[in-house]
Amino acid sequence: MANASLTLQISTLPDSPGVYQYYDKDGKLLYVGKAKNLKKRVSSYFNKQQDNGKTRILVKKIDTVKHIVVQTETDALLLENNLIKKYQPRYNVLLKDDKSYPWICIKNERFPRVFSTRRMIKDGSEYFGPYTSMKTVHTLLDLIKGLYPLRTCNYDLSEEKIRAGKYKVCLEYHLGNCLGPCEGLFSEKEYHENIEAIRNIVKGNFKDSLHKFKSQMKALAADLKFEEAQRVKEKIDILENYQSKSTVVNPKINNVDVFSIISDESYGYVNFLQLSHGAIIRSHTLEIKKKLDETDEELLQLAIVELRQRFNSLSKEIYTPFEVELGEEIKVHVPKLGDKKAILNLSERNAKYFRMEKFKQAKIVDPDRHEKRIMAQMKKDLRLSEEPRHIECFDNSNIQGTNPVAACVVFKNGKPSKKDYRKFNIKTVVGPDDFASMEEVVYRRYKRLLEEEQPLPQLIIIDGGKGQLSSSLKSLDKLNLRGKIAIIGIAKRLEELFYPDDPIPLYLDKKSETLKIIQQLRNEAHRFGITFHRSKRSKQALNTELESISGIGEKTIVELLKQFKSTKRIASASFEEISEVVGPSRAKKLIAHFRDSKSDKKEAEPKEDEKQD
Repeated sequence: MANASLTLQISTLPDSPGVYQYYDKDGKLLYVGKAKNLKKRVSSYFNKQQDNGKTRILVKKIDTVKHIVVQTETDALLLENNLIKKYQPRYNVLLKDDKSYPWICIKNERFPRVFSTRRMIKDGSEYFGPYTSMKTVHTLLDLIKGLYPLRTCNYDLSEEKIRAGKYKVCLEYHLGNCLGPCEGLFSEKEYHENIEAIRNIVKGNFKDSLHKFKSQMKALAADLKFEEAQRVKEKIDILENYQSKSTVVNPKINNVDVFSIISDESYGYVNFLQLSHGAIIRSHTLEIKKKLDETDEELLQLAIVELRQRFNSLSKEIYTPFEVELGEEIKVHVPKLGDKKAILNLSERNAKYFRMEKFKQAKIVDPDRHEKRIMAQMKKDLRLSEEPRHIECFDNSNIQGTNPVAACVVFKNGKPSKKDYRKFNIKTVVGPDDFASMEEVVYRRYKRLLEEEQPLPQLIIIDGGKGQLSSSLKSLDKLNLRGKIAIIGIAKRLEELFYPDDPIPLYLDKKSETLKIIQQLRNEAHRFGITFHRSKRSKQALNTELESISGIGEKTIVELLKQFKSTKRIASASFEEISEVVGPSRAKKLIAHFRDSKSDKKEAEPKEDEKQD
């Protein structure tokens, strides 16, 4: 509960939309939030037990609540975003980005230059962007240069200086890249017509330029100026080729912002696509560090305001995967199918790929962050009370009931810890009984860990369904470990996860990292167990016949197998060949044994008249 002073502050809050600010006893800003109803929202922090640990810590630190009342919820969103960026409170999501993005500038001058820049100068020039990729800027500038001849010099092309003949045309003129406005060879009116066409192209509208070039081409062809008509046709091809690469949906979708979000336990990734005339003219993904238990709705709402501000978007319509409150002026549409849904799916795919790239980078640059994220995600997905830093997985191996063995593999911080792997010969179970074998192995494993005072795992995974899980629970009960270690069973066929005392299995997303780690554990346990089983079975098959020969010991068997590789080859070897390896005395015993075993087999075979059709 809040202290008396805080309770008084909360009770006097208005029922209006606005922004609230939490301060600690030292006057340090902890958190900024927005609300439709300030009193109701702030009270909710203190009226209930918070599930999220970070939120509980925040509430304990709050000493003072300040607020700012605004007219609408949209105003509250904008103000909240500005305050977070300005003060960067400890418990707010991180929306910082220190990057200096490139712009395309149309300079405010008599014959405007068009170039890229990272600095905005308020001199009346026009700036288009910012762009998230310099490659996009270069591609657009190359396109513009191929379509419209513009000057690149920085001369002051005033009418007086041109009339006075102050300048001479440069190499760019002779190359055909500029039409010589410095000597008055290109009119100001025509130049500005080109600049207007460039404005449209940068905005994603290619229609006017295409129409103009096609009219020019037809007029030149009608005047039999075929070479000039061909040059204009090449410009049409360049423009159409660029447009076809840019257009991803119905060209009728115009001036729309598309937002989608992918999130995990620690971060949210919001992708922003800006569309104009069916072409994507901008794509940017924002990474948001969660501080409290923010929902996807809250993160997306904050990110939309931030991205629209950052990229100066004035679109009145946006597409999102779910409803968000952005005020009455902006129309929010949640597409369900068709071209609009396709563009939303594309945005989600961009967010997913961005997230995957971040994970790959984190693995290399910051492995600790990667581990923490994986562990936090597993804790959430598997409904555990603590992160499964230490996981052990068990698997039984036997073929037709022979040589039953079991394996235990250990993962620490999501990676195999091979020095901790253990293999077990089944001692107390007769015949193929997977349930009893699992019970024995689990009991032996954790009895030993307890006796040696070794650390116990946070999670046990049993390769098998309900039966194997129940058998393992019996062992934990005997050791008084039930409830102290989380335990689940995984069934092979449908990757079902079974929990104790829960008849309904849990199904994880097939692409989830949690399921991938569980599958890796299960496969590793199976590999380790089957390798041990095969080794044991092979040794038994090789050694049984040779060991049964009187006077032939283990060292002799090793020497023979080194030379002949198999029992079959020893049986077919001559007396001289065997004598060279083990001497004549042992060679006689071996030859006699294999001769007797051959005659026994012959006698055991049915005679011709005893064979059945």
